[in-house]
Amino acid sequence: MKTFKTLIFLKVFCLVVILQSACENENSTDYTTWKYYNGTPGALKYSSLKEIDTLNISSLQPVWTYQTGDADTAARSQIQTNPIVINDVLYGISPQLKLFALRAETGKNIWVFDPTKEWKNGPADRASFHNMINARGLCYWTDNKGEERLFYTVGSFTIAIDAKTGKPVTSFGEGGAIDLHENLGREVSDLIVVNTSPGVIYNDLLILGTRVDENSPAAPGHIRAYDVRTGKMKWIFHTIPQPGEHGYDTWEDKNAYKYAGGANVWSGFSLDEKKGVIFAGTGSAAYDFYGGNRKGSNLFANCLLAIDANTGKRKWHFQFIHHDVWDKDLPTPPVLTSLERDGKSVDVVIQTTKNGQIFVFERENGKPFFPIIETKVPTNSDLEGEKPWPTQPIPSLPEPFSRQTLTKTEINPYLEGEERTWVEEKMATLRYGHAFVLPGKTPSLIYPGFDGGGEWGGSAVDPQEDILWVNSNEMPWIMEMKAVKKREVRKETIYAAGKRLFEEQCAVCHGENKKGLGNNPSLENITSRYNQLTLTTLLNSGRRMMPSFKRLPDAEKEAIASYLLALPNGKQAYVERDKRKETAYDRVPYKMAGYNKFLTPKGNPAISPPWGSLNAINLKTGKLLWKVALGEYPELKKKGVPPTGTENYGGPVVTAGGLVFIAGTPDKMFRAFNKMTGKLVWSYELPFAAFATPAMYKIGDKQYITIACGGGKLKTTSGDVYVTFAIPD
Repeated sequence: MKTFKTLIFLKVFCLVVILQSACENENSTDYTTWKYYNGTPGALKYSSLKEIDTLNISSLQPVWTYQTGDADTAARSQIQTNPIVINDVLYGISPQLKLFALRAETGKNIWVFDPTKEWKNGPADRASFHNMINARGLCYWTDNKGEERLFYTVGSFTIAIDAKTGKPVTSFGEGGAIDLHENLGREVSDLIVVNTSPGVIYNDLLILGTRVDENSPAAPGHIRAYDVRTGKMKWIFHTIPQPGEHGYDTWEDKNAYKYAGGANVWSGFSLDEKKGVIFAGTGSAAYDFYGGNRKGSNLFANCLLAIDANTGKRKWHFQFIHHDVWDKDLPTPPVLTSLERDGKSVDVVIQTTKNGQIFVFERENGKPFFPIIETKVPTNSDLEGEKPWPTQPIPSLPEPFSRQTLTKTEINPYLEGEERTWVEEKMATLRYGHAFVLPGKTPSLIYPGFDGGGEWGGSAVDPQEDILWVNSNEMPWIMEMKAVKKREVRKETIYAAGKRLFEEQCAVCHGENKKGLGNNPSLENITSRYNQLTLTTLLNSGRRMMPSFKRLPDAEKEAIASYLLALPNGKQAYVERDKRKETAYDRVPYKMAGYNKFLTPKGNPAISPPWGSLNAINLKTGKLLWKVALGEYPELKKKGVPPTGTENYGGPVVTAGGLVFIAGTPDKMFRAFNKMTGKLVWSYELPFAAFATPAMYKIGDKQYITIACGGGKLKTTSGDVYVTFAIPD
C-alpha cells in the first residue's frame, strides 16, 4: 500500500513539474528589463517589477541625469526615444541623433557615436538628405558568441554600430549602413525615404519600415528585411501590390504600383518570436486627402499585416480605413497578448487607432475577437473625381477611448464673451457630426483629429490583469480643400514664381500668411535665421517633420528662397529649367488648405475638455474601466479649474507594482496613476517636457525608470536630458 501511494505521489509530482515547466516556457518573456523598443517584442510596455508600488511611490526621486548637450532651441529639437537596456547598459539617442551608451545604474558615459563626425568612410558624407528626423528607438542583435550590434536610422541611412565600442560595423552595407532609398523597385533617390521608428530583428534578419512623403510624389512604403551581418536585402513585401499579388485588384489604376506612394510602416513592428510572425500597421496612400487618382480600397494602406518573418509572405491582413482621405494611418505597433475565451487562452493582437478605437484579432488567422461591423458612411463628395468608399469598419467592442463625434453643445465652458461667440459662429460654418465627414470645399471638423485619439506612443497591457491603458488626444482640426490653380503659361518674376510655389508646396504647413499652422512654425522672421545658401540647404535636406524638397528643380527652390527672403533677384524674370517629368500621381486637383487646429483666436481649445486623457479598458469585457484627464494648463490651474487634460505624445508603462507611468504633456510633469482606479498617486516636474515613452529595468534588486526629456513639441522649450528615477536606499 505504501509503495502504491509513493507511485501515485511521484506521478502527481511529475505532472505538476511538467505543467509548471510548460507554463514557464509559455510565459518565458523577461518583463524585468527593457531590451526592446516598447519593452517587449510584443510591445506590451509592461514591467513585472514591483519594488516601486502604490505604497512607497512617494519616495521615488531622480538618482541620475544625463545631458547630451545638443538641444537646438531655435529649430525646436526633440527627443522621442524609448531607450533600451542590455546587460546593465542603457542605449539612447540625442536630439541631433547621436547614439550613446551609459551605465544604467549611474548614468556614467561609456561611449558616444556622432554620425556627423565619426562616419568618414560611409554614406554619412552625403547624408544631408533629410538630415534631422526624430528617432524613437533602436534595436539590438547578438550572435551569442561575443558580437553585439545596434541598429538605428539617421536620415535615410540605417547604421550598424558595435554595441561595445560605439564604432560603425563597416562590413554591414556600405561603410556600416544601408540607404533606404535603394531596392524599392523604382527610382526614388530624390524622394523622402527615412525612418523614425526602429526595426525588429528575427533570426538574423533586420526588418525595417519607412517614413515617406504624405504629399505627391511619394515613394512606396514597402517592408524590407536585411541580413544583420551584411546588410544585403533578403526579402521585400510590396505594400502597394504588383501584378499577380494579393490586393493588386483593389486599385482601379492597374499601373498604380509604378507611381503610387505611401502605405508605409512608420510606427514600427511587433513580433511573435515563437511563431515567427511580424505585425505591422501601415499608413495611408499618398496624397492623404484626395484619392481621385487612386480609386479603390487601396490595399495595403491602413492595414494591420501579419507577415511571415522568415519569408516576407502575407499570412493575413485587415484594413481599418478603406480608401483613406483623412490621414488615419495606424499610428503605433499593435500589442501582442493572450485573452481567455470559453475557458481557453487565445493569442491576440490589439491595434489602437487615431480614431480612438480598439480592434482585437486572433493572432493566428485575423478573426475578430469582438464583432466588427462594416458601416455605411457618406459618399457624396463635392471634389471632382473623388470616389469615396461606401463603408468603414467599426468595432462593437472594446468601447472607444475617445469621443467619436462632436456636437454644438461641446464648446469650451471656460470661454467667455467674444471668444465664445467666435466659436459658436465658427461651428455654424463647419461640417461635423461623425468621424467620416468627407473632405470638401466647405470646411469640416476632423474629430478625432489628425493626431488622434491614439498616437505613436501606443498602449500598455498587463498580461496578468488583461487591462489595456492608452492615452488620447482630444483635439479637433479644421479641414478645408482648395482647388489647385492650374498654372498658366505666362511670364512671371522669380518672386511671383516663388510665391506660387510656396503656396503649392509649403502653405499647407506654414499657411499662406507664413504664420504657421498646427504644430508648424511661423516663417515671418525667417530672414533673421536664414540666408539664401542656408535656406536652400534646408529645402534640400528637410528637418524633422519638414520633408526634403530635393525633388524640386534648383530653379524652383531658388524662387522659393527669393520669395521668403525678399532677395534682390525677385524682380528678374523666372526661367524654368530641369523640370521633373510628372505622373498622374504627382499633381492633384485639390489640396488641403493647411493643418489648422480648432483653437480660438487667443489660442484656447474651442471644445470642452478633456483635451487629453488616460484610459483603462477591460479586455475581457471590452468595457471602459476609467478615464482621467492627462495634463494641465497652468493658467487654468491658477484659477482653480480642475485638470482639463492637454495634447500629449509618448506612451504609458504599466507595472506589477500597481502603477501606470506616463509623461507626454507640455506641462513637463511625469505622473504615476493607480492602475486599477486612475487615481494620481505621484508626479514630478521634469526639466523639460518629455514627449517619449519611459523605460523600466532593474540593476541587481533595484528598480529604475528612465525618461527622455526633449521638449520642442507643442511650443515647449527644447531639452537634451535623460532623467532616471529610483527609490533611494
